[in-house]
Amino acid sequence: MKPRELRAEIRAGRFPGTTSGACPGYVQTNLVILPASLARDFRRFCERNPRPCPLVEQTAPGEVSPRESAPGADLRTDAPLYRIYRNGELEREVSEIDAFWRDDLVSFLLGCSFTFEAALSRAGIRLRHQEEGTVVPMYVTNRATVPAGSFEGPLVVSMRPVPAQRVDEVRKITARYPGSHGEPVHVGTPRALGIEDLSRPDYGDAVAIADDESPAFWACGVTPQAVARHARPELLITHAPGHMFVTDLPMTL
Repeated sequence: MKPRELRAEIRAGRFPGTTSGACPGYVQTNLVILPASLARDFRRFCERNPRPCPLVEQTAPGEVSPRESAPGADLRTDAPLYRIYRNGELEREVSEIDAFWRDDLVSFLLGCSFTFEAALSRAGIRLRHQEEGTVVPMYVTNRATVPAGSFEGPLVVSMRPVPAQRVDEVRKITARYPGSHGEPVHVGTPRALGIEDLSRPDYGDAVAIADDESPAFWACGVTPQAVARHARPELLITHAPGHMFVTDLPMTL
């Protein structure tokens, strides 16, 4: 399925699940939508934290179609699931955001590690969350992001078990995709990141880790959702973790 076809299915309500594995070869993005009054500071936050927040595109206020990455798409309807935050607190999840849209809203599309998963699969690296039909596990860490204005808070990471003997290979593969978080920020004991229990992710679902595997952690575009608890913007709209916006931008595998 091409991205335009997938977005049409999502808009029609026929694709409610995670986008991991969807449209291999195309860039998937996290979505952050904020009032224009906060857009300058959030862009600075992205520039200061390019690993979790690699900026793909920023729209003009009120613009619903990302002209550079997915012309003709509608950011209000074309992600499978959205989250509405009020003053830093999660209010609800919704399948479209027409009712919440305002002319002063600015959208940021941030690169996503789902983009490089196709390259890992081609190399024979198993993706446990795809095999188990779950959302990739994500964890809030003890690492701080670089503040910008009111935006500050902890780094969030996604985790994938990888064969211990192939860690260097996984690093090299994913390092080719800096716009999709690049190589892992850490491999090995989760306590180095302040993660006490891998069976209890902060977002997504836990997955099994075999004895011959090591947990690999990538910077994650869900970081702004954790940062929202500190910045407490009066309105923040994001994708629901694992339910990304798929662009028309090709990614060489």
